Amino acid sequence: MEIKEKIKDLAKQKKAVILAHNYQPPEIQDIADLCGDSLELSIQAAKTEAEVIVFCGVHFMAETASILSPDKTVLLPKPDAGCPMADMITPRALKKKLSELSPMPVVTYVNSPAAVKALTTICCTSANAVKVVESLEEDELLMAPDRNLARYTAARTDKKIHLWEGYCPFHDRLTPEQIQKARDAHPGAVFMAHPECRPEALQMADVIASTSGMIRHAKESKHTAFIVGTEVGLLYPLKKANPGKSFYPASPAMECTDMKKITLADVAESLEHLTGEVKVPEDIRAPALNAVERMIALR
Repeated sequence: MEIKEKIKDLAKQKKAVILAHNYQPPEIQDIADLCGDSLELSIQAAKTEAEVIVFCGVHFMAETASILSPDKTVLLPKPDAGCPMADMITPRALKKKLSELSPMPVVTYVNSPAAVKALTTICCTSANAVKVVESLEEDELLMAPDRNLARYTAARTDKKIHLWEGYCPFHDRLTPEQIQKARDAHPGAVFMAHPECRPEALQMADVIASTSGMIRHAKESKHTAFIVGTEVGLLYPLKKANPGKSFYPASPAMECTDMKKITLADVAESLEHLTGEVKVPEDIRAPALNAVERMIALR
């Protein structure tokens, strides 16, 4: 039996829904029931009657699914698929940082561990960070763990934002020189950049958007050529959603190795044996859920 058919059969047997983040390899996106941004996938999966969630992404994403669906079994087919940015913050380090500041709310990017979300006032995504910050009564806050998203947000609000020195190694490495090289190679192409990029890269962008925001913009735009300033995996869903348009990476080096770890064989094995379970303990899940739900309520 072909592995894709095996996965389909196993998913049916186990009453499973398969989720794939926009950065996953094409063959993983093709076997998924739902593709998209990490938080949106967890929200959609929570609404299904599935008993098992197979999250093809990285560890913090599976944790978010567990936070929103405590009654479902959440599987991460490759348990060592992590996120370097999420690893740049710990509950202990956050508590230490807060002890050095005056009392203030904490806005935590969803790209963070569940135990950090549990110490958070409210979560945010790259798409709603400004809205989340503006929703707070306080004029001063700490934003973690992505310094680039915090700088992007700070430039669009009057509030004082304290930065956490975390970053995505793949977005952070995009330079103005690489962007200019891509522009020279593709004259007239619209440059779309993710808020996780450095300020000097964002200054050159025609559009700043999350992954789903980029897909939406490309669909609605009258332009037919785009330079994509995010992880290269997004090129596949962009091309799939816009067959008549062209998409080019701002830099081929923007490839997340953790996002490319999961294989079809891993998905099949995880489903067959229910391996790679990610379960957030209730004492962490409950406060983390409060921070996530407070953000969802703003939509």
